[in-house]
Amino acid sequence: MPSLARIFRRAAALVVAFTMAPTAAPAMASPRGVDSTDRAAAVIRYTEYGIPHIAAANFLGLGYGYGYASAKDNLCTLADGYLTVDGERSRHFGPHAPGDVGFGRAANSLNSDLYFGWIRRSGTVDRLVRQPAPIGPAAEVREMVRGYVRGYNRYLADTGGSGLDPRCRGAAWVRPIDEMSVYRFVYGMTVSSGMGSVIDGIVAAAPAAGAPGDAPVRTATPGMAWPDPDAGLGSNAIAVGSAGTASGTAVLLANPHYPWQGPRRFWQSQLTIPGRVDVSGAGLLGFPAVMIGHNRDVAWSHTVSTPATVGLFELPVDPTTPTRYLVDGAAEAMTGTTVEVTVRQPDGSTAQVARTIWSTRHGPVVTAIPGFSLPWTTTVHTLRDANATNLRAMNTWLGLATTRNTDEVAATLNRTQGVPWLNTLAVDRRGRAFFGDVQVVPHVTDDLVERCSTALGRRLFPVNAISVLDGSRTSCDWGADLDAVEPGLLGPSRLPTLTRTDYVTNANDSPWLTNPEQPLTGYPRILGPVATTRSARTQESIVAVQRRLAGTDGLAGRGFSLATMRQTLSANHSRVAELTAADTVAMCAAFPGGAAPGSAGPVDVTDACPVLDRWDGSFRTGSRGALLFARFVQRLGGTPVPGGPWRVPFDPADPVRTPRGLAGQKPEVQRAFADTVAELRTSAIPLDAPLGDHQAVTRNGRRLPVPGAPHALGVLNVITPVWQPGAGNVDVTYGSSFVQVVELGATCLPKASSLLTYSQSSDPSSAHAADQTALFSAGEWVTERFSEAEILHSPALRIHPLFE
Repeated sequence: MPSLARIFRRAAALVVAFTMAPTAAPAMASPRGVDSTDRAAAVIRYTEYGIPHIAAANFLGLGYGYGYASAKDNLCTLADGYLTVDGERSRHFGPHAPGDVGFGRAANSLNSDLYFGWIRRSGTVDRLVRQPAPIGPAAEVREMVRGYVRGYNRYLADTGGSGLDPRCRGAAWVRPIDEMSVYRFVYGMTVSSGMGSVIDGIVAAAPAAGAPGDAPVRTATPGMAWPDPDAGLGSNAIAVGSAGTASGTAVLLANPHYPWQGPRRFWQSQLTIPGRVDVSGAGLLGFPAVMIGHNRDVAWSHTVSTPATVGLFELPVDPTTPTRYLVDGAAEAMTGTTVEVTVRQPDGSTAQVARTIWSTRHGPVVTAIPGFSLPWTTTVHTLRDANATNLRAMNTWLGLATTRNTDEVAATLNRTQGVPWLNTLAVDRRGRAFFGDVQVVPHVTDDLVERCSTALGRRLFPVNAISVLDGSRTSCDWGADLDAVEPGLLGPSRLPTLTRTDYVTNANDSPWLTNPEQPLTGYPRILGPVATTRSARTQESIVAVQRRLAGTDGLAGRGFSLATMRQTLSANHSRVAELTAADTVAMCAAFPGGAAPGSAGPVDVTDACPVLDRWDGSFRTGSRGALLFARFVQRLGGTPVPGGPWRVPFDPADPVRTPRGLAGQKPEVQRAFADTVAELRTSAIPLDAPLGDHQAVTRNGRRLPVPGAPHALGVLNVITPVWQPGAGNVDVTYGSSFVQVVELGATCLPKASSLLTYSQSSDPSSAHAADQTALFSAGEWVTERFSEAEILHSPALRIHPLFE
């Protein structure tokens, strides 16, 4: 095999010097005759499944290669995202076209454009970009973004509109981008679960006539998941240290549950500047960074966290002027920003739509949140998003890429405080396992809530930690900590962390049971509850680890290895089935004459009882009875059951084993079971059909069975399917996305297996649009190539030198 430098010289006179020594690498040489500060150069080496290994002499070149390669795989998805954050969807798709759900919740493209137009006109992102780090982008981030833009635009220039993804070939909205487009993209994603979750309430806010004393109006059951605009967004991570591994080192499972479509897809890569950074993993599209991954010494992942990153302030309106409000008795004028949007008309012509969006000292005025209408009359509500000044996330992820141990992971999180709504779990070569809920969190203490909550706040905060504070008093503003990166945030010293040598885990519950042997307590309520019911998935992650460490899970030996962590996830074991399946079978068998009381009358469930009795309690594609049980649990979850469906209630002294058992005597539970059996029969689905027969995705005409189950089933491998009556689960909206298992050795290079469940490319014509999806269907993994020797010996190796 010729040396890498010889390959580059032969390909394009691109000279890059690598060292094969495992300790240090010299700086990469600049291409001959090229000033590395002005001209971008990179080499992209593709291995199996289209995974790019991008090498460059500097961050400009690294971004250049990243931008080119990511555009090649996902141009239409990226271009659609840039169109969104530039506020121009209505110009091309019309005002009533759907908004882009990757950036929040908008009723239509017009509202989305008005919102992003307001962000542009406000100049917030521009001001943040001009700030020095840590508030603004670090120098390396600026170079990465600069190169990314040039690489993305280079791909457009190289293809010239031909050979592009057929979904957007020749579309006027596929166009070159600039650096601000990238920063607005990152910002839009960062605030998606805050301001982005109430876009309609922001753009519709305007003074309205009303009677004195008008109050918030409950429009529906409050969205208890608010401010997260995506109920399916989630993740698992298990970090195991030296005391919990078979080899005495460390193993990490990264398992985010993200959308299978749109800009929140992950894209996998390895990024290398010899001697400076060498990181492998995946990042969300549009983020030129590895967000979940590993280097030689550290592996890390993130899980969607519980802290509320937004809060509301209720302000009295000046009785003489509705666009003024009172603070400490003095009137302040709102800021009105007029936004104009170009809108395509039905006849193809365009027209202008203008709207004024109003803001206070805290943030935008909002007249609706999930579950409540907030009339703008004698009072007005304004939303403060703790991420509204956060353009630091890229600083965080670049910092994580170069850490050497979990102490440095913690220091990076503390210094940058850029993680927007995620926990971090990590392991290092020393055998340490780390958990940190070190992210952007409003400085809203329990005392502040007690002193300053409004009537609405007293209803919302105990449920979802959304504060609604008295904005008429400056004493009720968010506080400040000296160690916080900026005022208004809780400092890192107040945020929960835990480092152990056995394990830490998180499955989107609060930090309390990160490890049951050392419960985390004493943090402010805004970070999540303590001593409350954990989800079945949290229980499953804890129990699975405990059994592996004890050697009682049916696998060989004790402690985790790369292989046993993979097996733990692939088992598709259901905690809910373990806790309730036997009671479900007993309930089924107890119906007189086998007739269960359904909504439309008695349903013969006789055939269902032996199916569930024989079921193995897993959600593998071959499991018989899994679909029947899943549909029952999902239906039961949408059915109000007085006192709940559990036979044994939650006990904070036994949080991993309670609640448990099924209250099969309750009419609501019996009806849900009967209706489920009737549903499958009406759909002509056999009650004992293998799961994969009726849970699959179709890609390029090929049907691929999919393992896993929805979150409510307590399965680590979460799959949120699309149910189609008469066919079953025919697609996936959310679920396991980029899955990575990393084992760190004491001296050797890391070993890693990964799987991008929906594959690298969203282009249906790409060879890499479904190849890893087929692996996921078959229960197989990709063996990662990290070292130079591994990359160069790939039988699928393709080398693409790229330089200006």
